[in-house]
Amino acid sequence: MSKSTHFFGQSVFGQLISLIDDHIITDSAKKQGSDYYIKRFKTRDHLISMLFCSFAKGTSLREVSGTMLGLAGKTRHFKLEHIPYRSTLSDANKRRDANVFCLIYNKLLKKYGHLLSDTRIKDVINKQIEIFDSTTISLFQDILKSVGRNPSSGKRKGGIKVHSVINVDETVPKMVLFTDAATHDHVLLSRLKLKADTIYVFDKGYNDYKAFEAFSNAGVGFVTRIKDNAVYSVTEQRLIEQNIYSGVLEDVTIEVSVKQGLNPKLSLRKVTFYDRVLKREFEFLTNLFDMRADLIAAIYKLRWQIELLFKQLKQNFPLKYFLGDYENAIKIQIYCALIANLLMTVIQKMLKRKWAFSNLVSFCKIHLFNYILLLGFLENPDRDWRKSKIYSGQLDLLGGLGIDDS
Repeated sequence: MSKSTHFFGQSVFGQLISLIDDHIITDSAKKQGSDYYIKRFKTRDHLISMLFCSFAKGTSLREVSGTMLGLAGKTRHFKLEHIPYRSTLSDANKRRDANVFCLIYNKLLKKYGHLLSDTRIKDVINKQIEIFDSTTISLFQDILKSVGRNPSSGKRKGGIKVHSVINVDETVPKMVLFTDAATHDHVLLSRLKLKADTIYVFDKGYNDYKAFEAFSNAGVGFVTRIKDNAVYSVTEQRLIEQNIYSGVLEDVTIEVSVKQGLNPKLSLRKVTFYDRVLKREFEFLTNLFDMRADLIAAIYKLRWQIELLFKQLKQNFPLKYFLGDYENAIKIQIYCALIANLLMTVIQKMLKRKWAFSNLVSFCKIHLFNYILLLGFLENPDRDWRKSKIYSGQLDLLGGLGIDDS
């Protein structure tokens, strides 16, 4: 029987951890002071433990700690110095500042940005498109303020809102902000660093005319949907070109009132578009006056990518059960899920063979501590199987001919 060519001296989990350079962890820990007065369970051990939780989909401190304690002897190749007890991991989630994991994530994003970017859209419109939105993660305890009425049982659940910004050509967040679930979405608008070569795309939950005025004054474009109860006056009917997609029903310039703005009136563009697939009309609001009306609708359609990102995170990583009932622990677990998502996206981009993201995560979960050459196996997973079947078939043939193969 032929030997497997996929065997490797480092486990799948070790190969994933190896994507994180040691200096990224040490520099981040030094900058945040996350290892001051810590003798044993340092930032690296904490990060590896929480990444194990993300990849193995752990749902409790006891499960994560117990499973890792059973891995004694298999942790040397990814430099885990101290396997955590349940109380050790709990204390670290409570006391170590979550910002160190945020910094590690940002450094990894900078390192692997060249793999993640796909500049085809930017090459067409000569501008970077950034999409932002938020998703709410429900909590089982009233840790962070949630929205809605008090339940009849009197046991109100909390919720954390994750505000994210992504480049349209990437599938991982470039900026993350946490608030309680009751915080309005437009809080993110004040945190954006406006860049003149960027178009921001967002839903109508972020409608804020004062922010739109700031976008226009900074030369920054945006595309969103207009609110149903918006008050405006039409100042110009714009000509719809004959050669553009017939879904454009109307293209007008409007004026809206800006409270406490630099100018009392702000000119914007409203495009009405009929989607033949969904069989409904959409009204888009933008300050891009020189762009074709059908392209405005196409740009807004790209906003769906951030919804797919939220779905991907929630389906593939443990963001339903948290290892601590305090805000810092929740943030750490979300940051580590984002890091795990980034590492899996990097693996997906390295492969020539097409793998669905969920299948890739499931494979790594099953083989987390198997000694398989990850990239080689994923490129050609059935190579050894075919070899063994061919070799077995040759033996059967030789036996059938009465030939002694010894």
